[in-house]
Amino acid sequence: MTGQIVFDPLLPWWIVVIIGALALGGALLALWRGLTGWALRLLAGVVLVAALSQPSWQVEDRAPLADIVLILEDQSASQQLAERAGVTEDAADRLEAQLLARPNTEVRRIPVGDGEGDAGTQLMTALSAALAEEPRGRIAGVLLLSDGRLHDLERAPDLPAPMHLLLTGQEDDWDRRLTVRNAPAFAILGEEVELTLRVEDDGAAPGDAETELRISVDGAEPQSFTVPIGADMSLPITLPHGGLNVIEFVVPEADGELTDRNNRALVQINGVRDRLRVLLVSGEPHPGGRTWRNLLKSDSSVDLVHFTILRPPEKQDGVPVNELSLIAFPTRELFLEKIDDFDLIIFDRYKRRGILPSIYFDNIRNYVENGGAVLIAAGPDFASADSIYRSPLAQIMPAEPTARVVEEGYRPTVTDLGHKHPVTAGLQGADTWGRWMRQVEVTPDRGEVLMSGVDERPLLILDRVGEGRVALLASDHAWLWSRGFEGGGPQLELLRRLAHWMMKEPDLEEEALWAEPTGQTMRIIRRSLGDDIGAVTVTRPDGETEEVPLQEVSPGRFEALYEGPDIGLYRLEEGDQSAVIGLGPAAPREFEQTIASADALAPMIESLRGGTPRLADGVPAIRSVRPGRPAAGRGWIGITPREAFETLDVRQSPLLPAWLVLILASALIVGAWLREGRN
Repeated sequence: MTGQIVFDPLLPWWIVVIIGALALGGALLALWRGLTGWALRLLAGVVLVAALSQPSWQVEDRAPLADIVLILEDQSASQQLAERAGVTEDAADRLEAQLLARPNTEVRRIPVGDGEGDAGTQLMTALSAALAEEPRGRIAGVLLLSDGRLHDLERAPDLPAPMHLLLTGQEDDWDRRLTVRNAPAFAILGEEVELTLRVEDDGAAPGDAETELRISVDGAEPQSFTVPIGADMSLPITLPHGGLNVIEFVVPEADGELTDRNNRALVQINGVRDRLRVLLVSGEPHPGGRTWRNLLKSDSSVDLVHFTILRPPEKQDGVPVNELSLIAFPTRELFLEKIDDFDLIIFDRYKRRGILPSIYFDNIRNYVENGGAVLIAAGPDFASADSIYRSPLAQIMPAEPTARVVEEGYRPTVTDLGHKHPVTAGLQGADTWGRWMRQVEVTPDRGEVLMSGVDERPLLILDRVGEGRVALLASDHAWLWSRGFEGGGPQLELLRRLAHWMMKEPDLEEEALWAEPTGQTMRIIRRSLGDDIGAVTVTRPDGETEEVPLQEVSPGRFEALYEGPDIGLYRLEEGDQSAVIGLGPAAPREFEQTIASADALAPMIESLRGGTPRLADGVPAIRSVRPGRPAAGRGWIGITPREAFETLDVRQSPLLPAWLVLILASALIVGAWLREGRN
């Protein structure tokens, strides 16, 4: 119970001050005029001002509140190294016991794990959240049990009490880490890309000048190199294939280092082609002659070389050759010398007219078997006696023309197999597509029929020949869709996919296995034309395997979600398909720096008069210190008792009752009048 004098003025304080000034002025005037009652006048004014101030004696019944000490236990990944976790828990138990042995003291133990994703240690975020739940007037101290490696120092709150960092780890700890300083997300196939790597030693390192570095691409057998320690290295790499390339760098674990978790780095680079070169050879001009040209020119990644046969050799009109404005068809240069420079050759309604001899067609066949691609957009010419099928190209074509051309309207239809193939999968609205008016009848010998036309006759056939690819579109009326005839259709999307499938774009492979990572979760995707797909075998970074069943989510597409337990390289296998994927960051943030250090928190702790003792030297004793005084010393740390309380009851008694004020004021005024009246 405590008491104090409080004031509750009847009038605003400025009015009370004016009244007091007037009373003082009147007393001074009486003194100046020689009136003997001036002192009584002054006392009467004092009584009046005191009455207006209304002083009271206030008595409070208080209940003391316990001081609160926050203990934050860092349980992040870097705190699991060596014996840090056990040392932290033991120290927290002993500090809690010391604090609870003190009178009027409570303890809040707050575990702090890894932040979401790769956010690292969020000590200050956890401290701010804990302070928001407790009255700041009761916080007597903050104890951080950590290695000092936090990643949210900018969120440090304003503290009302000392803070101490009780540092884990040993003074002789050392660690070797591998970091990737520079790695592009994309690289052009066939061109070198430079990666910048660095191997560093931290802490009490043995002083090695070099170490071994192993490099593996897509999980293949690693290559070993000797690299310097403590210097940036520029590493030129040429990607082996398009799509995702996973490059793994590993530094072997050295004797005595703290951990090998930061000795490994994954870099995932998408390989893209610089330019795709396409040779388009058109026969006689027709309404759809610009369809392929417009499509390919609209793609900025395609270099198009286009020739149209406007003047066949048999044309004799008497015009001198030197007066013609036409470019001679460079057949030898294109089909013998530079044919391998092209990724795709398109014959658009082309027929044999004596321009390309059989040896050139034979060279085109070899070009396909060695990895090239030929697409034939067939018109009536393909069914004629001059068809390019009547050439060495017949050996690689997936279908033979019957010499019949069907001239009637029909709506192109995607076959059951076509719904699974990435070239035609997902082409919606078949019931509303416009009709085509011509189809060349062909008899398939091999390949995959993705679209059909009149009476389910094959319309679009794809085939693989040797290392290359061949496609046959048995109609020259795709241009009707681009003109919007009867509502049109997905002409641009269909032909774009077809061209890019032939140029071996990874995203359009019909048999493929890949994964899309999101943090530690991957979406495993298997695309296949088959009906039965087995489980995917996942090989984790530690070598353990796991079978993951897939579910069909759309025709030809099977998926599953898989949560990877560890950061690192995962290998996927299903049938003859395989893939590799890296989960987690290239270098986990928690292991970028593993040597315990108080450097990051030192300025903040010094401003709060706290300390940074190392737990290896023992758990410090706890003392009480006054606010603003040093709160740490040899073998001890301090907390500041806050003496907080809860008010249970308040009672007030006026010091000047009204009747007493009336008597005093009247007596003083009458006394002054009587004294001055005698004079």
